[in-house]
Amino acid sequence: MHIEAGVVDGAKMLLSYGTATAVFGATTKVVWDNIKENSIISFLLKTILATMIVFSCFEILPHYPIGVSEVHLILGTTIFLVFGIAPAAVGLALGLLIQGLFFAQFDLPQYGINVTTLLASMFVLNIAAKKIIPKGVAYKDISYSQLLKLSVIWEGTVVSWVAFWAFYGQGFGAENIQNVLSFGGAYMGVVIIEPLVDMAVLAAVKAYTKTKECAFLFDKRLCRA
Repeated sequence: MHIEAGVVDGAKMLLSYGTATAVFGATTKVVWDNIKENSIISFLLKTILATMIVFSCFEILPHYPIGVSEVHLILGTTIFLVFGIAPAAVGLALGLLIQGLFFAQFDLPQYGINVTTLLASMFVLNIAAKKIIPKGVAYKDISYSQLLKLSVIWEGTVVSWVAFWAFYGQGFGAENIQNVLSFGGAYMGVVIIEPLVDMAVLAAVKAYTKTKECAFLFDKRLCRA
């Protein structure tokens, strides 16, 4: 989901500053709500764990440049279900920033673009989860079909944002369209993998029945409705 350098440049970069400001504002709101509902220590612990997972996905797991971007297994639905919207959003932003600062400085100019793609997609996932998962169902008890829907929405939103930035930056030429389609087709293949990872994680949660500890380490909704 990293937009390559040069895809968006010049004055067009101003839009990314605006969108990044908007998603950071939304993230600040959910972070404040999370801290009030839980505690700052619980939030920080969840955020650290989410950041470690995100960084590992970006830097350690295999990733392949295809078309206008790179294909990553980001595990967005996993960190959302396990840690909640606020730690997941901050973890995505920090994981991306750490990678840029220490391992991929050439990605830093595109940070506003890439963080918008991730955080906006995470907020869409949060809205979708409220509609797909009934209020009386804990995340650990959701079905594979529900996980698949969440994964399709997460991956689909990421691909849509990448396509937007590519067309915004480079127009609708035949080569650019082909590059976007190549990336989108390859990235949606991740949809097959992510629900399986989620099922394995949620199965482990079911075996961890201490609700109080679960609520401190992970999102409350993970263990109980």
